[in-house]
Amino acid sequence: MEQLVQSFLKRYEKANAYLDVEAIGKLYADTFMFGGSKGVQVVRKEDFLKIVPKMKAHFASLGLSETQLQAVEASAIDAKYLLAKAAWKMTVRHLAGDRRQVDAFSTYILERKQEGTLSIVFHIDHQDLTTLVGGQSDI
Repeated sequence: MEQLVQSFLKRYEKANAYLDVEAIGKLYADTFMFGGSKGVQVVRKEDFLKIVPKMKAHFASLGLSETQLQAVEASAIDAKYLLAKAAWKMTVRHLAGDRRQVDAFSTYILERKQEGTLSIVFHIDHQDLTTLVGGQSDI
């Protein structure tokens, strides 16, 4: 199970790195919940995919150049759902040429589909990513 979840999150990492909106869309349920610093909200995948490029541009403007999966812990909730905790390493580059790395943590509830695929039904970021990267939080 841990390998299945790690492979899934590696696909997530790659899709985000290349701003592959179609691939990102395949990783989320049609409707999912997102929990962050401003609380929990229900999100339609269709709406989310429209703002992904804006979010990517916002983080790039703050200097975020790379996000890599560092660690995954996975456990079954029941036969249909998995709990996945992920640690990410984010590289931030500034105009002065300096570079720093910050750690980010997320928790996901993943649904197992009948065809053996996974989809994100609940995504929790454990910190405000804009603040973590070094900007003002307005997204």
